[in-house]
Amino acid sequence: MKIPFYTQIFTAFGTIGIVWRPTAGPSRVQRICLNPDRQPVADVIRRIYPDAQQLSSPEIDRLGSHIQRFLEGEAVVFNLDMMAMETCKPFQRQVLLADYEIPRGHVNTYGNIAKGIGVTGGSRAIGQALAQNPFPLVIPCHRIVRADGGIGGYQGGADMKRALLMMEGVAFTDRGTVAL
Repeated sequence: MKIPFYTQIFTAFGTIGIVWRPTAGPSRVQRICLNPDRQPVADVIRRIYPDAQQLSSPEIDRLGSHIQRFLEGEAVVFNLDMMAMETCKPFQRQVLLADYEIPRGHVNTYGNIAKGIGVTGGSRAIGQALAQNPFPLVIPCHRIVRADGGIGGYQGGADMKRALLMMEGVAFTDRGTVAL
């Protein structure tokens, strides 16, 4: 397997890393690293990919630009063609693809996703699969909330998840939960 490369993009939500590998076709994004603790994203990436080297390419720069525009509030629809979905286990891939279908400005619950893919009582399993989402933002796991409207967890932290949902126009109750 080729040595991975990474690119950093700078956003209002902190520095975000895109880890990718070149291929004969389009580059394959291995992971998008959010940075809720504001630690150097390069350090986070090197812990996971010790041999990673900083480099970019026009197609990775385009993806970075799309992510920046998305985080500025633009309605960006991401393409999954560059995402290395093959690195995910089948169950996680099924969860991520169901999540990908949730349109901007809408939410779904962990339980509804479980039910939709035929995993009765699988809310916790859905949450675990999303907690390991290697492609946050591109696959919008911030759009999945708890059945009671609580926002649940997020790799970028609760503040980022709430901000993304608000930016997309999701309504919140006076109690601070998502209005379902």
